[in-house]
Amino acid sequence: MKRVVVTGLGAITPIGNTLSAYLEGLQKGASGANLITQFDASLFKTRFACEVKGFEVENYIDRREARRIDRFTQFAIVTSAEALADSGLDLDAIDKQRVGVIWASGIGGLATLEKEIEEFILGNGVPKHNPFLIPKMISDIAAGQISIQYGFMGINYATVSACASSSHALMNAFDYIRMGRADIMVTGGSEATITKTAVGGFNSMKALSERNDDFATASRPFDKDRDGFVLGEGSGALILEEYEHAKKRGARIYAEVIGAAATADAYHITAPHPEGIGVINVMNLALRDAGIRTTDVDYINVHGTSTPLGDVAELIAIRKVFGDHAEALHISSTKSMTGHLLGAAGAVEAIASILSIVHNFVPPTINHFTDDPEIDPKLNLTFNQAQQRQVNAAMSNTFGFGGHNASVIFRKM
Repeated sequence: MKRVVVTGLGAITPIGNTLSAYLEGLQKGASGANLITQFDASLFKTRFACEVKGFEVENYIDRREARRIDRFTQFAIVTSAEALADSGLDLDAIDKQRVGVIWASGIGGLATLEKEIEEFILGNGVPKHNPFLIPKMISDIAAGQISIQYGFMGINYATVSACASSSHALMNAFDYIRMGRADIMVTGGSEATITKTAVGGFNSMKALSERNDDFATASRPFDKDRDGFVLGEGSGALILEEYEHAKKRGARIYAEVIGAAATADAYHITAPHPEGIGVINVMNLALRDAGIRTTDVDYINVHGTSTPLGDVAELIAIRKVFGDHAEALHISSTKSMTGHLLGAAGAVEAIASILSIVHNFVPPTINHFTDDPEIDPKLNLTFNQAQQRQVNAAMSNTFGFGGHNASVIFRKM
């Protein structure tokens, strides 16, 4: 099996619109939550979210072209461009038939679809639809747009598995290189669903925090008074490269991807398995795939959405997998800062895990005020402030509605 390394990163998040700004936000423990500006949320139970701030698409993409693509694809194009530039690849010198794109979005162009339906209704049902409606809406279009822009002619598709989507994209890209089928993969995920439909839908499920009077601290993973997740948006892009290919061109390597796994809870459409079987299995399988011991892991970037059931279930699973070593681990949820980026969460959090390896720090779980008696007090959940630590191996966990579980492990080179 080929070795696979990360040679480029790009990010647009609610706490920073570039990789360096995202790193700074993670180190500072910034909160990305604020009142919703993308629509009038005054009548909704939740009136805040973690929006991307100050993103002017015309600074990156021609205005005419930008109108033809949904916001989630705009994010994908911009972050993949940053990651490719960061990688130092000479795009004129590589074999583009050996470069693929696997990109994720849990929902795709929801804003585009919502707008078209509203205009259809306001037009009294007259079928005057935008000719770009379908290509703007479909989840696979981001992968297609990246491929078209650079002429990458290798494998090209999208993964859709709710909040595990971009972890699955990353895992599939990893597998494709280590099987020798590609030299380079552009992978990651993007999401832009801070819309009336998404907020209303998640509100009806009672999944979102309703802490409107204290929105900056509403995302509270592991806190006794957590009341749901905070919806986020953004994108994360990673350039994966076969190790010898990267070494030959003298690439700067962030980390090595050493293991990944996916499982299903086979239990419930939204609730986690009460015994955490799927989560336990996915972490064990990822460790086995990586060929490392539990004691080799220093940091786990957990799914940690700030929901009453999910937070407890994941920590119970970690204790069962890691045993006594669970107390020596650092654990944190960066969703406390970025909110929940749905299908983009896995990519953005994988980048946080990689940055922890590169810079030897653990991003914090911010907004912790009250200990939850149901949570193991011996676990180090990195509350409120980043902590310095030598991080040689980091695990990133993401879980999606439908019982989809994914775990990816990175190691210092």
